[in-house]
Amino acid sequence: MGKQIYEDFLVDKYQPKDTRIKLKPVKNDQKAFGKLFDSTDEHIRESNLTANYNYFYDRIQKQEITIDQLFDAICSLEIINITLNNEDNPQLIFESLNSTGLDLSEGDKIRNFILMGLPAKEQDEYYNKYWNRIEECTKYDVSSFVRDYLSVKQLAIPSQKRIYTSFKEYVELSSLEAEALLKDLLAYAKRYELLLNGGTKSRALDACIYRLNRLETTVTRPFFLEVLRLYDAGKIDVAQVTDVFLITENYLFRRTICDLPTNALNKIFLLLHREIVRYDGTENEYVDKFKYALLSKKEKARFPDDDEFAVQFTDRQVYQMNSKNKIYILERLENYGTAEDKDIYSHCDDGVYSIEHIMPQHLTPAWVKALGDDYEQIHETWLHRIANLTLTAYNSKYSNSTFEEKKTMKNGFEDSGIRMNTYIAKKNNWTLVELEERNQYLMSRALEIWAAPSTSFKPEEKQLDSYTLDDDAALLSGRLITRFSYKNTEQPVTSWVEMFQKVLQILYAEDKSVITKLAVSTDDNNFSLNKSDSIKSAEVGDGIFVWINTNTQSKISVLNRVFKLYDADPTDLVFYLRDENEGTEDEVGTRYELRRKYWAYALKLIKEAHGDGGSFCNVNPSKENWVSGFFGISGFNLSCVANYDSARVDLYFGKSKKEENKKAFDTVLQYKDTIESTLGVALIWSRGDDIKSSKISYQLNGVSIENETDWLRMARFHAEWSKKFYDVIVPFLG
Repeated sequence: MGKQIYEDFLVDKYQPKDTRIKLKPVKNDQKAFGKLFDSTDEHIRESNLTANYNYFYDRIQKQEITIDQLFDAICSLEIINITLNNEDNPQLIFESLNSTGLDLSEGDKIRNFILMGLPAKEQDEYYNKYWNRIEECTKYDVSSFVRDYLSVKQLAIPSQKRIYTSFKEYVELSSLEAEALLKDLLAYAKRYELLLNGGTKSRALDACIYRLNRLETTVTRPFFLEVLRLYDAGKIDVAQVTDVFLITENYLFRRTICDLPTNALNKIFLLLHREIVRYDGTENEYVDKFKYALLSKKEKARFPDDDEFAVQFTDRQVYQMNSKNKIYILERLENYGTAEDKDIYSHCDDGVYSIEHIMPQHLTPAWVKALGDDYEQIHETWLHRIANLTLTAYNSKYSNSTFEEKKTMKNGFEDSGIRMNTYIAKKNNWTLVELEERNQYLMSRALEIWAAPSTSFKPEEKQLDSYTLDDDAALLSGRLITRFSYKNTEQPVTSWVEMFQKVLQILYAEDKSVITKLAVSTDDNNFSLNKSDSIKSAEVGDGIFVWINTNTQSKISVLNRVFKLYDADPTDLVFYLRDENEGTEDEVGTRYELRRKYWAYALKLIKEAHGDGGSFCNVNPSKENWVSGFFGISGFNLSCVANYDSARVDLYFGKSKKEENKKAFDTVLQYKDTIESTLGVALIWSRGDDIKSSKISYQLNGVSIENETDWLRMARFHAEWSKKFYDVIVPFLG
């Protein structure tokens, strides 16, 4: 029986000796397994297989279990042999094998997705040539690597639970052959290895990578992978790569000191490479464009300037920051600018170095006397600030000793081999005066260490401001939206109303149940199943309407609430804006400047006529001869027009499909007599059979935008008649 088990199940006796065993570990574990039975003691300690061997070896040596118990345990082991028919899908079976045990990693699933369908010879070849190397480069955390790889390729960050699923979708869409895919994965894995371990041609770059890893800044990796790709392609040199990494380090640290939120960083670094290329469509002048991109960030994404950084660096309670940050600060202050650097991190890790409060945490009478009458205020304010902190290997000996004792004792500040203590040792006292002096010294040093970049680059075209749904809605007030991006799919829009409707339609298409529940709920006034509300509502889908007769901030509030229900990331929704209140230099003295001034004047009356949340509530002064207000039917609007010889109000039918415009026009035309009777005037009915659009108009003649004496009359006309059109004509579109 033993021979049968051995020859039928454990080995293939017709295979070469090295590959004869059927049940064998993967390549690197096989090496570790072999080492266990070598005559030498050079075991591969980092292997889990070695760790498991040592565990069982120690347990047996301690005689915690009997031989019989050990034998019974071995007999409980099971080996599953699965035979597949031609029509079976091995990957689907593999995905479900461990449903009752330890979950397969996303990396395991990806490996088998790529290799399992290949002939056995190619599986072995590709595993040894590509996959095993990929695992080594990523320190066997293939799942995290593939997540960053997909972020680069798809400009979207997959969730931890969907890495494998997202990878399958990417491969199916790209139609890559297995070897081409593995080659690309390995190329990025080699770059990823540099991000994990360093090993570049620059000592400064390797040191920066090490520091960033100590700070656990994995959020930058998708961007850095693209930077290293450019380096591999010869488009930037190692000095430029180093510059990019160091500036990124400074950007991240300044934000940390200024306590800016970190949740914006994923999106910033995910899209940063694309943003840089977009300025002129090339990868030329990459570093200068990179500097401009970071410096142009605003609000939560901003690169704190010198003034903000200096104030926060002074006031920040550094000792109360988490360990990785405060050790990082002291390491930089000690080692920056010298080749004779000390291994601060290792000494802190092993407990040799610790952080010393020069003015101690608990004041003795001697310290109270030295600090003077304001000792309580000085102690409370300065205790944990950087000006009062240093490093020492003799913290316990310093204790609460006086400053003179800390300075002159054996291994005190005067004997210290730590550079930053040389400055302290030169002081005779440690009072408010010395704290303020050291603060100024460290502040100027910090501005040098974590310097802000500068660049002369400016894009030829004015860049649109961008904000996310996670930003303060007040920042969007008075701004004109030109497009939005959701999950990196961009769509142009003409108004906040259009954006609001389109985003909700996208979410509804993903999962109809969420918005449907809101629509049928009696507690939610924003969504409705009532078509009679469609005049001031927009359809989301399937007869569900959303109320749009609100201001921009209200719409943003609704989107935030809906995003939470969908468990969607608000930073995935990006708004691209320009400020219509801001003219340009080339407008001065032109008709554009004149129009902008008129609309700034007239819109006050127009908005007042329509009320809060009315059709023109989000409209801003324009350089065009018209402004448009919206009432919830996509493609239709109310337009106020200002010419050199007249003023006009239009109900404009401008959908992309001509037949939809004509149908809507004809619907209203049926009520022509009723409408004109109610308004008391004859209107201009322009079906526009030879063009796509249609419109209904009423015109005021004998006025001109050139004559400011006409502006009040024109503005009152636009206000009165746009409101009359809304009240009398628009309801017939319902």
